[in-house]
Amino acid sequence: MIRRMPTIGRFAPSPSGPLHFGSLVAALGSWLCARADGGMWRVRIEDLDPPREPAGMDRRILDQLAALGLAGDGEPLYQSARHEAYADALARLAADGAAYPCTCSRSDLEAFAGIHPRTCVRAPAPGLPTAWRLRVPAGVVIGFDDALQGPQRQNVAAAVGDFVLRRADGFWSYQLAVVVDDTWQGVTEVVRGADLLDSTPRQILLQRALGLPTPRYLHLPLATDGAGRKLAKSAGDRPLDAAPLASLRAALAFLGQREAAAMRAATPAALLAAARERFHRASLPCTAARVAPRDFA
Repeated sequence: MIRRMPTIGRFAPSPSGPLHFGSLVAALGSWLCARADGGMWRVRIEDLDPPREPAGMDRRILDQLAALGLAGDGEPLYQSARHEAYADALARLAADGAAYPCTCSRSDLEAFAGIHPRTCVRAPAPGLPTAWRLRVPAGVVIGFDDALQGPQRQNVAAAVGDFVLRRADGFWSYQLAVVVDDTWQGVTEVVRGADLLDSTPRQILLQRALGLPTPRYLHLPLATDGAGRKLAKSAGDRPLDAAPLASLRAALAFLGQREAAAMRAATPAALLAAARERFHRASLPCTAARVAPRDFA
């Protein structure tokens, strides 16, 4: 009999702005999937882009989660404290010939629709800003079964080309950091928004190149506004700083957990306990849906 590993899920916000309703959908969905399995749920602050991170935003996000009753297991992991781990991963890839320095700029790649070709289009020269890219094998198709969106396939070379591991400004890429940290935190199931669905093949490719395990993936539908635009920090969408019970009920309803959303509860903790007991994965929706501001006021 094969025993399944205990579920370890995670929520990994970037501190570029406060949590909004779309963030709550991702956080609550990952929390429910982990807790309903009797598993752990970790929080990671993806603070790798200081110019885009207002001072104190990490603390505001953690306070928002606490007000919603969404407590992680252990202390939050800050990516800003993990530079050595990313450098080690990059060094391993470079030693294997899987990563290489690149001085191509965005304007250099415009003629290629932004997709880096098999060879650099700009000759290296002293003083040029240098990024590091993963050498993506031609014709390699990465496939995986998303637990909600179904079978997925992507020819990574054709879709994105040789992608960045460390940017020319010295900051680490999301793709490398998330792969290294999911392994570090023992994550077995990644539950997140469907806007990251097309990043997953790149991450699986990196996992294989580094000899790391591949977690299960489940990509939740996006919450959108009246114009069909996904709710996002970058667009300044309304933060979740009031009415935590109303916000949780709206997010539960969005996630198809209507029985739980209707439960009487005096506190977020009580509502979450009821939602955990009544969670049905089969009720999770697959497609994006519009939410009205009053739903999470």
